[in-house]
Amino acid sequence: MPHMKNKLPGKFLSPYIIAEIGVNHEGSIELAKDLIDQAAIGGAHAAKFQTYKAEKIASKNSPAYWDRLKEKTPSQYELFKKYDNFGAKEYEMLATHCEKRNIDFLSTPFDTDAVDFLNPLLKYFKIASADITNVPLLRKIASTNKPVVLSTGASTIPEIEFAIQVLEKSGAKEIGLLHCVLNYPTLIEHAELAQINVLQRTFSNCIIGYSDHVAPDNTISSLELATLLGAIILEKHFTHDKTLPGNDHYHAMDKEDLRKFIQKLEIYRRLYGNMLRDISNEAQARKHARRSIVASKNIEAGECLSEDNITTKRPGHGISPVFWDDVLGKKALKNIAEDTIIKYNFFS
Repeated sequence: MPHMKNKLPGKFLSPYIIAEIGVNHEGSIELAKDLIDQAAIGGAHAAKFQTYKAEKIASKNSPAYWDRLKEKTPSQYELFKKYDNFGAKEYEMLATHCEKRNIDFLSTPFDTDAVDFLNPLLKYFKIASADITNVPLLRKIASTNKPVVLSTGASTIPEIEFAIQVLEKSGAKEIGLLHCVLNYPTLIEHAELAQINVLQRTFSNCIIGYSDHVAPDNTISSLELATLLGAIILEKHFTHDKTLPGNDHYHAMDKEDLRKFIQKLEIYRRLYGNMLRDISNEAQARKHARRSIVASKNIEAGECLSEDNITTKRPGHGISPVFWDDVLGKKALKNIAEDTIIKYNFFS
């Protein structure tokens, strides 16, 4: 299976960042555009929405699975019904606005009809964790032959393997996997970021990333650690106001969170450097902090240099101790005072 690196710009310490706007626009096209603007200002590579109709995604008696203290809506159907008023026309408008702001447009389809009208607007498809077992949707998305990024929340390794097989058999050639925990918010002790490395080892042909639901701290530590572990696609809910009620506001980042995170990444990149060691900026240390062969006592002309009369001391202005064995036994051509750095013309 080919690697996605030719499709997505993410790489180690420079991850592809998806600002998951989702339905935080709350049905307002103007707010949706403003959120795209803020995501672009913050430095995201993509602004992502969610495309669904309540009656296609959940039955009317579907129970809530989120923190009811923060999101009081008792059923999935009721929650989805609040914000499902966008159609093909609105998503085309949002895709156009993303293009103007030089940020990728994304939207997760939750039914096969959405796949059809989103397909011309997308560089690749994102599949939600909850649809990892949705064979008809997996097949429909894979049939577009576009790259696929699949979240793996609440999934076992065999379920992930099954989804990959379905996608590949149906035409998907490039697949990325995002570690994810389907708790809103995700407690720090439940984030399980070690699973990033598990996915890397288990699915070595896939690009591996992370979809985050941990409430952000000052520099979004969850995304920082995910990046350091090698995640090269990062997805996190995005909002203009984290104090708003609602399932996707209280664990979201805003543009300032994103800006701080990206600044921290720049520090990490500078610290990491590159694989070709450049020691030119350590030239003074090499010259002055390394040692030379030095007389440990007064040495008379004709006396042989031995471990009894020479030692090693800083600075490294003379003969390096690398040549210690070559110097031993040499005869001094002149008197050498104690603490003198030995030179090649001092002996024969």
